[in-house]
Amino acid sequence: MTNAVIGGASAASPGDLETAAALRLAHLSKDFSGTRALDDVSLVVRPGTVHALLGGNGSGKSTTIKILAGVYSADAGELEIFGQPFDLQHGYTPTTAQAAGTRFVHQDLGLFEDLSIEENFALDNGYPRRGPGIDWRTLRRRVNALLGEYELDARAETPVRELRPSDRTMVAIARALQDQDEDNRRVLVLDEPTARLAAHESEVLLQRVRRRAELGQTVVIVSHRLREVLAVADDFTIYRDGRVAGTIVDDSPTEDELIQTMAGRAVKALRPTGEASSGDRAPVFSVSGLRGGPLRGIDFTVHRGEILGLAGLVGSGRSSILKVIFGEHAAEAGSMDFDGTPYRPKNIGDAMAAGIGLVPEDRAGEAAFLERTVSENLAIGTLTDNWTHGFMPRGRERRRATDLIRSFGVKVAGPDALFSAMSGGNQQKVVIARWMQRKPTLLLLDEPTQGVDVMSRADIYDIIRRAAADGCAVVVASSDLAEIHALCDRTLVLSRGEISDEVLAGELDVDGLTSLVLREKKMNDASTETRS
Repeated sequence: MTNAVIGGASAASPGDLETAAALRLAHLSKDFSGTRALDDVSLVVRPGTVHALLGGNGSGKSTTIKILAGVYSADAGELEIFGQPFDLQHGYTPTTAQAAGTRFVHQDLGLFEDLSIEENFALDNGYPRRGPGIDWRTLRRRVNALLGEYELDARAETPVRELRPSDRTMVAIARALQDQDEDNRRVLVLDEPTARLAAHESEVLLQRVRRRAELGQTVVIVSHRLREVLAVADDFTIYRDGRVAGTIVDDSPTEDELIQTMAGRAVKALRPTGEASSGDRAPVFSVSGLRGGPLRGIDFTVHRGEILGLAGLVGSGRSSILKVIFGEHAAEAGSMDFDGTPYRPKNIGDAMAAGIGLVPEDRAGEAAFLERTVSENLAIGTLTDNWTHGFMPRGRERRRATDLIRSFGVKVAGPDALFSAMSGGNQQKVVIARWMQRKPTLLLLDEPTQGVDVMSRADIYDIIRRAAADGCAVVVASSDLAEIHALCDRTLVLSRGEISDEVLAGELDVDGLTSLVLREKKMNDASTETRS
C-alpha cells in the first residue's frame, strides 16, 4: 500500500495503520514557560519499519524524543507501545520508558572506550555470576552471539577504542537491544546516529539498520542528513514549528519535497548555483609539492572569489591540508605562496596575521568556549581591536556582537546568552562570524555543516557564497558530497594523500562525485580480495 500525504496533522494517524502500530502518539502537546514546543502532535510508527522524524532545530523533534524517553512529562497526549497505553502526564519516567520497550541511542553513545565490548554490555545489563565471581565465559558467549547477529566483525574482548566509528554505533545499538525478545517488541530510537560519521561510515551503519528493520526491528531515526534518511526510511513525519507539517507513509519522496515541507517554502540555497567560477581569476593561494603526515605531494591554486572543494575518504588528507595551511601542522616538504609572497607559517598566529581563518571540524573541542557567552565567543576573534588600557570594554564588545548576530542571522536571545544554549547551526554561524569580522583573504572550512539542520545549512551556504562574492578565497573540506556538489566551483578529489581528480561545477552530479571518491577504495578492496 502506498499512502503518501504532505501537509497537516490529520495525516499523522492513518486509521488503517493504528491497529498495527508499534508506537502511537496522539494529540501530544508541551509548553515551556509559555512557549508551545509541541502543539497537537500525532504519529504512528509501524512495526518492522524505519520511521524518520525530520524538521529544523526547534521544530519539536527533540522534545518528542525526550517525552518518549521519560525525561519530560507531556502537558497532553496519549502514548501506546505495541497496544499498551501509558500516561504521559503522570509517572512516565525513564524507568517506565525502559519497561515499555523503548531503547535510545544518542550521538554520545555512552560507551567506555577503554573497556572491552563485553564489559560495556555488562555495565548496562549486569554481570552474570558464577559463585562469588563473574562468569566471564557466559558473558563472552552471549556477547559474541550478539555481535554476530548484528554483523559486527569483532570479538567480545575487543576494546571499544579499536573499533571503527560505525561499529561503535552498532555496538551501542546491540547493547541497547541485548534484552530483546524473539517478537522484536522493542522500539529503537536513534538520535542523530551519523552526525559524527564520515559518509562511507554512515552508509555502512545505515545498511545494517535497514537489515535489522527487514528482520522485524522497529526503528525511529532522527537525522539532519536527508539523503541518508531517504536511503533507509520507510515512513516520514515532518515537523515545523511544533506541529506535524506532513506525513509520508510507505512512499519515496524527493529531498526537495522533504525540505520544502520542513521549511514551508522552496530552499534554493541548498542547490548548485550554476557553472564553475574562479572568481576574478587572480590567484590568491597556491601549494606545490606539499608533504607532511598523510600528504604525499599536493599541488593546487585557489583564486579570489572561488570556492574550492576538497573531497575524499577519511585519511585522504582533506583536513591535513587545512591544518598545514593554518600553521597548526608543519609541512615536511613543499612550498606555499600567498598573494605572490612565499608563505611559511610557524604557528597559527602567523596564519591569522596573514589573513587566513579556519573553522575546524570539532566545533565544541577546537572552536568554542561552550560556557562563555555568545559575545565573548565573538570577541575572542578580535581581541586586539577591543582591548583598551588593559581591559575589555564590555559595552563595545556587546554592541559588536549584536551587529554580528543580526548580520549572520544567529537565532539567540541576545549577546549574553551562553554559547552552549544554542543549536548546532547557530553555534556554527557564530564561529564563522568570528572569522568573517576579520575580513579574511582565505577562509578554510572543515565540515562546515556537520550536525547542522537543513535551514541552518542553507543559511551557512549563503554566508559562504557571500564571502566568495566579496572576494574571499574559500576552501571547503567535507565528507558530505552533496555539500561539495552544491557549494564548490571546483573540487579536488584526494586519495591517500594525493590529488586523484579535479572536477568543475556542473561536470558531475553527486553520484558521479561519489564514484570518484570511492573508486580508490573499491580498487583497494578488490586488490585485498585477490591477494586473499
